[in-house]
Amino acid sequence: MALDHEAIRKAYPDAVTIDDGTGAFKADGTQITLVQSDIDAARTTLNTEAAAVKYKTDRTTDGSTVYASFGDQLDMLYADMKAGKLDTTGTWATHIKAVKDANPKPS
Repeated sequence: MALDHEAIRKAYPDAVTIDDGTGAFKADGTQITLVQSDIDAARTTLNTEAAAVKYKTDRTTDGSTVYASFGDQLDMLYADMKAGKLDTTGTWATHIKAVKDANPKPS
């Protein structure tokens, strides 16, 4: 049986060694008694924490609509400056809004 190492480390911060066959251990070698409900609660917390920041990677790499490269964004800004569109109607502003709308920050 594979243990959820990340959740165990969250639930038991003093765990320094985790082995699927023998369990979790403190630095002095003392075995930690693992309680599944504590591990499950830690997994829930970890999942909630990950979901709270997932929008960031969705906006940059994983989402359906992602930010353009810095160079492309600078080009958009320069074109907007030349066109006198440094407001919400410019190319850059509409691009950023589209990415944020497609990948909203959780409330």
